[in-house]
Amino acid sequence: MPDVAPASPADAYVALLEGNARFVQGRGIHPNQDADRRSAVAPRQRPFAVLFGCSDSRLAAEIIFDRGLGDLFVVRTAGHVAGPEVLGSIEYGVHVLGAPLVVVLGHDSCGAVTAASEADRAGVAPAGYIGDLVERVMPSILSARAAGCTEIDQFVEAHIHRTVDGLLGRSVLLASEVEAGRCAIVGLSYRLADGTVSAVSHKGPLPELVA
Repeated sequence: MPDVAPASPADAYVALLEGNARFVQGRGIHPNQDADRRSAVAPRQRPFAVLFGCSDSRLAAEIIFDRGLGDLFVVRTAGHVAGPEVLGSIEYGVHVLGAPLVVVLGHDSCGAVTAASEADRAGVAPAGYIGDLVERVMPSILSARAAGCTEIDQFVEAHIHRTVDGLLGRSVLLASEVEAGRCAIVGLSYRLADGTVSAVSHKGPLPELVA
């Protein structure tokens, strides 16, 4: 594979989808993972996508999308909960490093979403900082229930939607990059059993790719 990073939101998105297809089929080419690549990116990084995903141990971004060193700027929290540190990291990946794509990666059977759903039903939040995490997921649960959703994976999709909208609503820097057409945001849901991703939400210049 030529060592040329995708420069547009659309090209970056296609590169990730192609990598995921290779992963699903068991035909990964593991690009940019050798000693030459390590040396090449040591002085400077230029990732083509920011990957903001759930911390679940089964969501290793470079594996899922068959990528290598310097390709992805990865930020992960349980339930892809976005606080100031996350927003600053994403802004850095886009505004400073120039990544043309932000991916919000959720997944089916998400533990954080499940915990928030159970806390809503029981009326009792978990102890410690897990309770804080659940509180941040709770608005997605409440809005999904109000819309008639009852299943965990429906809540997952609602939470991905809310995360995408929240990134744009809270980050002026990110919103300006998207408005200018230099960046796009796409929310993807990953299936743990088969390894596939499906588009849930998007903002920016990707309409034909995620329709």
